[in-house]
Amino acid sequence: MRFKYLTWINRVKSNIQLPNTYRHLSIPEGIRSAMSRNPSKIAYKHGDKKRTYKDLVQRMDRISSGLLHHLNPSEDHLAIVASNSIEYMEIVLGASQAGIPIATVNPKLSDKEIQAICDDAEAKILFVDKASYRTLEHVVFLTVEKIVVIENELEDWIINSKPTIEAPIVMEWDVFTMPYTSGTTGKPKGVLVPHRSRILTLFGMAVEYGCYSPDDRFLAIAPMCHGAGMIFSLAPIFFGGYAEIMDSFEPEVVLKTMKNDNITGFFGVPTHFHGILNLEQSILNNAKSHQLKSIISNAAALPQQAKERIIEQFGEGLLHETYGSTEGGIISNLRPDDQLKKLQCVGQAFPCTEIKILTESGNICEPNEVGELFSTSPYLFNGYWKRPDETKEALVDGWLTVGDMARQDEDGYLYIVDRKKDMVISGGVNIYPREIEDVLHNHPNIQDVAVIGVPDEKWGESLKAFIVTHHPNVLKSEEVLSFCEENISKIKTPKIIEFIGTIPRNASGKVLKTTLRKNS
Repeated sequence: MRFKYLTWINRVKSNIQLPNTYRHLSIPEGIRSAMSRNPSKIAYKHGDKKRTYKDLVQRMDRISSGLLHHLNPSEDHLAIVASNSIEYMEIVLGASQAGIPIATVNPKLSDKEIQAICDDAEAKILFVDKASYRTLEHVVFLTVEKIVVIENELEDWIINSKPTIEAPIVMEWDVFTMPYTSGTTGKPKGVLVPHRSRILTLFGMAVEYGCYSPDDRFLAIAPMCHGAGMIFSLAPIFFGGYAEIMDSFEPEVVLKTMKNDNITGFFGVPTHFHGILNLEQSILNNAKSHQLKSIISNAAALPQQAKERIIEQFGEGLLHETYGSTEGGIISNLRPDDQLKKLQCVGQAFPCTEIKILTESGNICEPNEVGELFSTSPYLFNGYWKRPDETKEALVDGWLTVGDMARQDEDGYLYIVDRKKDMVISGGVNIYPREIEDVLHNHPNIQDVAVIGVPDEKWGESLKAFIVTHHPNVLKSEEVLSFCEENISKIKTPKIIEFIGTIPRNASGKVLKTTLRKNS
């Protein structure tokens, strides 16, 4: 089957005549179809702002028109540095319809980091919100010719653009967005995400999560600059539903919104769930929602203890833990019925996805044998922007690896062991810090933890644990070591314990171990 698929791709690349009925997959066209069913329906809400499907499509069209007036879709790129908003999605959709790749840049990065990404992306137009503009107004970019401050100039842009456009034909394998990797293991890379990848992901999500019908109401709080935040903000409106956008995370406000606005679906990262579950029990009890169909966690590992607390708070039959990457889209999902059966597990392969785990010599691993995880699906990226060597490393004969070590049990359920680059070799033994972190998360006085390898003259590397406690000065290093020795082997027990105020994480909740290593 794969041979036939590759042959078809080669024929398309050879400009074979497509059938007259062929239509390229398009997110804007999906939203336009949803609009035709109910133009006056509210698609997005953000604070006091609301946008009907009709208004959303009209503004998307005008943004496309303005972009095509300024840029060449076959050559140019643009970038956006902003917090979540309806306008953010309108700009992304307008760029998508115009066939112009957009780099979605994390506004929490430093001005130098943002400058480096925009220069690397060769962005000619930069959209920013007011807060980001104050940071960037004195920055000299290499390629940016125009900066548009969303709050000040976007409305003029829309008003002055013609309402009708003759949009170019955007092929589904062309680039939709260009998010940049978080840089947790090195320099950020531009990920070339095709339209086809994200559209098929949307259909897979609708099947898997059951909260994306036209009647559903989704709460979108994850940063849109990241792949997950983007796709979980798009899915509701692609299928004709409703999405409420938040640009900051306030746990109590999130709970009240879920209850008062009859939210049926919610996506969060472990940091969000941690903030919610740390609220006073009286607040948690008063804010229980009976409309929720699905709670989805992604971006970083969700400790088993946290899963159990989420189920206790929100009820059974709701929680999904999804594993994926910007490059590979959603790769696996642990469905609600398995949350308390398969511990520290990320489930089975996502629809239309194949998974294999290989040894260093390239052989298929036996059940429960740890190896490098590879996946293949219609959701894969096109490659890294201007990084052919890194692309070649990540894509091997149509299979993707992002350097995660994993195992599968006898039932085919997937367990992420750790990042390959985070593996510690101590005394010649491979040790995966995530296993130790999972154990330490079960200690009643430990709130957060990260484990890294540090140089050791005798052992090559030894383990160091950074620990955040629930209450300062309550827990001692000796107690932590004793707890480890009771639950894991001696060689996996950290030799160094450091108590800190917070574990450094990026906006997706991933631990910044490079930062911890620099400070060790």
